[in-house]
Amino acid sequence: MKLVKLFGIALIALGLSAPTLAQQPDQVDQLAKMVGLSDDQQTEIRGILDEMQAEIQALNTQAQQLQQEIQGQIKPDYDEASIRENAAELGEITGEIAALSTIMQAKVDSVFTEEQREQLNQRMQQMQQQMQQRRQMQQQQ
Repeated sequence: MKLVKLFGIALIALGLSAPTLAQQPDQVDQLAKMVGLSDDQQTEIRGILDEMQAEIQALNTQAQQLQQEIQGQIKPDYDEASIRENAAELGEITGEIAALSTIMQAKVDSVFTEEQREQLNQRMQQMQQQMQQRRQMQQQQ
């Protein structure tokens, strides 16, 4: 599995891409403990997250508003052109969110040493195996 995908899973697992910036330091600390980040690396990662998460959160808010507008257009006297316009705008926004999230992950990844990437890779494989085992156990119940 590619490191970028595993790193994405790590960010999600640790909640680094969560909209609440107030929780960020604890999550960066968790990542620091997981792969042994230096203080400088932690500072750099926090800066990347601060910079990018604000923009991503603003786009998420716009996307939610557009979702609500689209849902509000479900009525007998709907306006197809308006629905299509809002849907196209929503697509552009979600595309931008995906791009920014990927760029954020790549920027954070560039802060790691090769050894840290390998540690993260191993941890993410372990976490994936654990998630698979949990799913299998839940399906058996």
